[in-house]
Amino acid sequence: MQAIVLVGGEGTRLRPLTDEVPKPALTLVDRPFLAYLVEWLGTHGVTEAVLACGFLPDQLREALGEGDHGGVKLTYVIEPERRGTAGAIRFAAEALGERLDDRFLALNGDVLTDLDLTALLRSHEERGARASIGLYPVEDSSAYGLVDCDAAGAVLDFTEKTGEEVPGEINAGAYVLERSVLDLVPPGREVSIEREVFPRLVGDGLCALRLDGYWMDIGTQERYLQATWDILEGRVATEVRPTAPGLLLADDSEVADSARVGPRVVVSRGCEVGADAEVSSSVLLERCTVGAGARVRGSVLAAGGVVEPGAQLVDTMVAENERVAA
Repeated sequence: MQAIVLVGGEGTRLRPLTDEVPKPALTLVDRPFLAYLVEWLGTHGVTEAVLACGFLPDQLREALGEGDHGGVKLTYVIEPERRGTAGAIRFAAEALGERLDDRFLALNGDVLTDLDLTALLRSHEERGARASIGLYPVEDSSAYGLVDCDAAGAVLDFTEKTGEEVPGEINAGAYVLERSVLDLVPPGREVSIEREVFPRLVGDGLCALRLDGYWMDIGTQERYLQATWDILEGRVATEVRPTAPGLLLADDSEVADSARVGPRVVVSRGCEVGADAEVSSSVLLERCTVGAGARVRGSVLAAGGVVEPGAQLVDTMVAENERVAA
């Protein structure tokens, strides 16, 4: 089984963390964020993940590496310009040429999830669908595509980002597509699968299935931190092994005996936390320093960030190698 994964976005809502690092390569707990998605795909029989890249593709390739990744072969395809969700899928499919399967998965690459893709694939085959959308229930659907289905799972209506704060089943960004769906995507231009392709398939083979499990779009500081705590506290199925519930201290990190670290903290490789410092509900990425007596709460420090002795940092994202003065 092949999967085309859309990883071309710039992650603007996570700046400055994503100024120099594409969001899929941003460290989440102890590995690049996209590694979780690749691991998840492997558990559902995917053998090749085709990464449709746009922003900073070299950094993404460096973070994830080449070739096999836990049983999943990684293939990188770089869009020459923005193609939209459907345009990116078609561009990646054309890059594969005859190697593309007649049926494949397509996924948004900015979601942490353990939803049951196997159930979606089974439902797609049983219904003889042309396209199937994985659904996830939320209380506020304003920022997502809202999907309405009949009792048999056929999509009746697909409404993209209404802005209305109503509960419903949203598009979870996980699709099973027949190769013939690509014929609905004009080549060489920006095309939205949500706004242009799915509406044309309503009544013509578009199905959906509510999926069980965990789902989180990590596109903001609040969601990035919540996803971190959900991993460390076992609410999403991953291979991460925390130091303690809600806490991860890298083996080579240095934390002074008098420092207070926790609850809900990640101290990554090469970090130092000084005497009498306090760190809570925060993430220190690689090579960060928190000086003696400093206070850090609800914040994220990009690699190399420094909080000087005695400084206070609350609900802030710190750029790579940035210094926070007292």
